[in-house]
Amino acid sequence: MGFFGPALGEGANAVLGQELWQKHKEIVSGFWDSVARFFDSLDGNGFKVYQDGMVADGTEGLRIIREGIALQSENYEIIGKLLERGAILVKTEDLALVRQEHAYITKIVGSKSLKGKEIAALRYKLAQSKLLRQRDDFIARRIKETLSEEEPGILFIGAYHDVIPKLPQDIEIREVKKTEKVREYQRLLSNPRRDKRHFEQLAQYLISPITLD
Repeated sequence: MGFFGPALGEGANAVLGQELWQKHKEIVSGFWDSVARFFDSLDGNGFKVYQDGMVADGTEGLRIIREGIALQSENYEIIGKLLERGAILVKTEDLALVRQEHAYITKIVGSKSLKGKEIAALRYKLAQSKLLRQRDDFIARRIKETLSEEEPGILFIGAYHDVIPKLPQDIEIREVKKTEKVREYQRLLSNPRRDKRHFEQLAQYLISPITLD
């Protein structure tokens, strides 16, 4: 979330409690460590990289990646290393759609009162499904248009996106972490009646070394 990270973190801390929030941050850090080790083992040369929220490629795309790295984004650090080894950054998203989502989040973070935040969050929730579907359609179309036959690609995408079913059937897909398990972890995180044993199992899965079948 870049600039919004600290503000959103404060809100999550208030909702989850300091102990669970700290544990979650450690799990997220472990998750990215696992992902980083996996991609460090790849040559990277010739891979096309598609990134959630990436509205440009070329010089502008590289500038965005550098800014993300400066903000200590593990995601962008991984991409930066891939690009150094010969991977190619590809514009993944439509700027207008990303700006719409950015505007909703800005209103949530920028609201001074709790009621204002709740209203802004409700408006975002009402628009989110349609907006996410539009973004997924665009991402899938970009991959179809830019990934040639026999070319390898890497897609970094949030767990609540649903791009995979929209991709051409002849693209072989291998998930480094199973989407449904990431979603289940996120659902349990905010559920005070969570199955603690299952939650711990999912947490261990997220930080475990990546092995592809």
